[in-house]
Amino acid sequence: MDTVIEIQNLKKNYGDIKAIDGINLEIPKGTLFGFLGPNGAGKTTTISILSTVLPPSSGEVKILDFDLKKDSKKIKRYIGVCPQELVIYERLTARENIQLIAQMHKIPKRDYKERTDDLLGKMNLLDRADSLVKTYSGGMKRRVNVLMAVIHEPELIFFDEPTAGLDPQSRRVVWDFIKDFQKKKATIILTTHNMEEADDLSDELAIIDYGKIIAKGTSSELKGQLGEGDVVEFKVDEGVNRDEIIERIKKLGFIKWTHEVGKRRIMLNGLDALRHISEIIDIVKVKMLDITIRKNTLEDVFLDITGRRLRD
Repeated sequence: MDTVIEIQNLKKNYGDIKAIDGINLEIPKGTLFGFLGPNGAGKTTTISILSTVLPPSSGEVKILDFDLKKDSKKIKRYIGVCPQELVIYERLTARENIQLIAQMHKIPKRDYKERTDDLLGKMNLLDRADSLVKTYSGGMKRRVNVLMAVIHEPELIFFDEPTAGLDPQSRRVVWDFIKDFQKKKATIILTTHNMEEADDLSDELAIIDYGKIIAKGTSSELKGQLGEGDVVEFKVDEGVNRDEIIERIKKLGFIKWTHEVGKRRIMLNGLDALRHISEIIDIVKVKMLDITIRKNTLEDVFLDITGRRLRD
């Protein structure tokens, strides 16, 4: 079996609201596949359907060669789910929370006991393994939630915003853990708002907006859609006519695209823009504040496609 998930014309409606509007997708075995999109775009709804939590309104879905509608109970044996909202028993210890899930999956005690300690160690939680979870910080609880999703070594794992609210150090621990788990040939589905996370972890990405997949590919392929070049972003004083500035910038032969961002910012892409920065400054003709120059990012891709930032 080379394909773990096959989706054909998937739809989910809530009355007149189209939460999912005709998604078609195939995800190969062993892939770390990322879903990007703003809040309300349909990411979590898609994950909820694929993980058997929500029924689809229509469409065909196969998970691990099982039909989603007919074989949801069988599918549950082979998947792990780390939801966006914490699902954890605060009056149990971290060890007890993880082992409870192991028992639900009928894993022999001799197997899950050693596995639990190994997982806790990888998340830097072994020294607090027997403390009640209610004494944990939010970041520690989220790490326990991640471990609860994988204790039974599932073939397919859904991580819905697994690092939301984590400090940079904890986030890196989770990233390293997810990478390590993928080495075991598990297929991982990840939703995130974090562009660095998506770029660093994902083999392939899909950008969802208004319930539709509007772009798909590797991170390099998506960034390549904007062309080669540097991104220059700067702020102008309040009241300055940005439309006039953009029209002047477009006259430069090396400029590929320009956008207004927020109330006072302008973003542009130009071939070898760093070398041409003096020409940009000359043609803008007004004071440029907070100038940054960088390569294309995934957020730039989203802005180019939808005209708005991921967090809008």
